[in-house]
Amino acid sequence: MNIPAALPDPGPGLRRDTVAWPKAPARMRARSVVAAVTCALLATACTIGPRYVAPAAPSVDRYTAGPAPQHTVTSAGASQRFDYGARLNAQWWTLFRSPALDALLRASLQHNPTLDAAQATLRQAQATLEADAGLFYPQVTGQLGTQRERFSGATFGGSVPPRLFTLYTGSLNVTYYPDFFGANRLVYRQQKAQVDYQQFQLQAAYLTLEANVVSQGITAAELTEEIRTTRAIIAAEAQLLTLTENRYRLGAAPYLDVLNQRNQLATSRAALPPLEQRLAQTRHQLAILAGEYPAQWKEPDWTDGEIRLPRDLPVSLPSTLVQQRPDIRAAEAQMRAANAQVGIDSAKMYPILALTGSFGQQSGLPQAFFNSGGNVWSLAAGLTQPLFQGGTLRAQRRAAQAAYEATAAEYRKTVLGAFAQVADALRAVQHDAEALHAQQQALQTAREALDLAKAQYTDGAIDYLTLLTTQVSYHNASILVLQTQAHRLRDTAALFAAVGGGWWSEQPTPPGSAPAAAARTVTEPTAKTTIAPASAANRRTP
Repeated sequence: MNIPAALPDPGPGLRRDTVAWPKAPARMRARSVVAAVTCALLATACTIGPRYVAPAAPSVDRYTAGPAPQHTVTSAGASQRFDYGARLNAQWWTLFRSPALDALLRASLQHNPTLDAAQATLRQAQATLEADAGLFYPQVTGQLGTQRERFSGATFGGSVPPRLFTLYTGSLNVTYYPDFFGANRLVYRQQKAQVDYQQFQLQAAYLTLEANVVSQGITAAELTEEIRTTRAIIAAEAQLLTLTENRYRLGAAPYLDVLNQRNQLATSRAALPPLEQRLAQTRHQLAILAGEYPAQWKEPDWTDGEIRLPRDLPVSLPSTLVQQRPDIRAAEAQMRAANAQVGIDSAKMYPILALTGSFGQQSGLPQAFFNSGGNVWSLAAGLTQPLFQGGTLRAQRRAAQAAYEATAAEYRKTVLGAFAQVADALRAVQHDAEALHAQQQALQTAREALDLAKAQYTDGAIDYLTLLTTQVSYHNASILVLQTQAHRLRDTAALFAAVGGGWWSEQPTPPGSAPAAAARTVTEPTAKTTIAPASAANRRTP
């Protein structure tokens, strides 16, 4: 070994080439090399795979082209106001102030099989995450056994007779994979993203169920009232037919008037079975949503379950919508999982270090099993480095990168679809109010025309065909008002669902979301516009 000239003189009586102390710097250099390699490995662990960056919120400040709508026109005595930035109650269906609808929602949320499946899938993902957490810890196994063997004398050259041998063994084995390159952390991070995805899928299932039940409930209430109105119309037309037949017998009306009235009555009766069929299908759908068989399901009493129109409509700001829609959050979780997969496939190109150890006992006699002479142990370390895989590992990483790009595109698609749904719902609520206002004016005009026609027909100033035409116009207008009211309620519910249903108002504020002070929870009273038997416009018949 060459000693550097800079070393101090060892002192008198000692030869420079025979001094023993240079061995210590050699050990120090070895430890320095190990420390440097360890630091390099730890530093590399932070660089494996691409760093995930969450998508930024869209830069748009409104949902629709042109000025954002602030309120609707007044129709049926109510105007709806869009409250931008307000928080929506998690139980948003209670804003409709309908006990029947509320009872229907609660029953559906308790027994819906789709929710049960989503909850079980979430529990599965959570259990898998707990299993993946075990990768960070040493794996310890215990082994205990006995072995009985017969040795042949030929094993020892034939000079030893055959013998029987019994061996008792017991050991503890430890295996540990140090996560130098972060592969285990990436696997855990990917599974954590999958847990988040399943949780957001569960929230989306809740929101979808709530929206479907509210929509179907409004339809059931609408059809119930429409059938009731149609039956009232049929009863009024039957009375008018009796009156016309009496006038014909007295010679005050031609037989053509009788035929026209019979035709009108038959037409009204023919419209009733399709309405009853639609109502039956709606009831069956509600039963399925509630997790019950149609024959066992009990429909709520819509007569006492008046559905009212909410006046104040909370609308999330575009900058916060991405944090409030569970489908968007689920798409973002898929991006995180795909990003982690890129890192996992990158880590496959780096060495894998395995540390193993075992300690145990071996003995030929049970009573001597715990003697110190039977102690056995082993320590081992192994390093596996892929050298040539025919391009497989690089191709897998490119495939993972392409999959990540696909999830990013799906995320953008989901965001665009969410913004379109909110924009559609905003315009639908606005136009429903305008349509209802026009339909109510038409109904009022048809009501006045019918009253005038009845008086003129009684005085003989007009013929029966004119009266019949006026009567048909009034009936059609009353049905259209009822249908437009239902459209307005359904589109209001669609707006609540489009902004995320309010589940986030009772959850911890997610990272990157708007400050809580910028939002308000809407609990204002609702308007009196309803779908209910008490509607005078739908009750009045000629």
